Amino acid sequence: MDLVNRIKDYHLDILKEVGNIGAGHAATALSNLLNKTIDMKVPAVRLVSFNEITELVGGSENVVAAIYLRIEGEVPGNMFFMLPVNEANTLIQQLIVDKNFNLNHPPYPELGLSALQEVGNILAGSYLSALSDFTKLTLQPSVPALSVDMAIAILSYGLLELSQVGDYAIVIETEILEIVDESSHKTKGHFFLLPDPDSYEKIFHALGVPIDE
Repeated sequence: MDLVNRIKDYHLDILKEVGNIGAGHAATALSNLLNKTIDMKVPAVRLVSFNEITELVGGSENVVAAIYLRIEGEVPGNMFFMLPVNEANTLIQQLIVDKNFNLNHPPYPELGLSALQEVGNILAGSYLSALSDFTKLTLQPSVPALSVDMAIAILSYGLLELSQVGDYAIVIETEILEIVDESSHKTKGHFFLLPDPDSYEKIFHALGVPIDE
């Protein structure tokens, strides 16, 4: 049976719970780092085909800001955090208090890139830590790489050296809410978790909800 038919809503509900715990940890870390009130949540977790990934960020030729990392350990795979450029611009402008920061025109200011990479570090680390806590599996993230390019180019580069790639990705929708005084700004991004083909069954088995054959 195809993987997409074997993974049920209750599998994704558990990943959503894990995601929200990770988001809570990330919000605390970001709040402490920035000395601002940051709230985060995961409104949905879905399973999508590889081809649908680029559509979720505006199309294969849409320019995005992305953090990419490789996951090693007991359930190897890949993880991408993608933001449309305009969302990334607004987020970084708020973080570094610089309304002139712009990813549409290189060269990009180093301070803004560092801030974006640190956000990616914190988010990825928080999600993987929560998943590791739930599954008791060893997950070792690589040093994240930052890129601003067309979505298809980033995905192709990130998966280029893999001999095996799964046909599906787990999408963890992520909302970052920055609260300033009585106003707030919401940034929407997507985490794409692409476990290697053998990793799906290990993850859900460890979560106590094995995938039916």
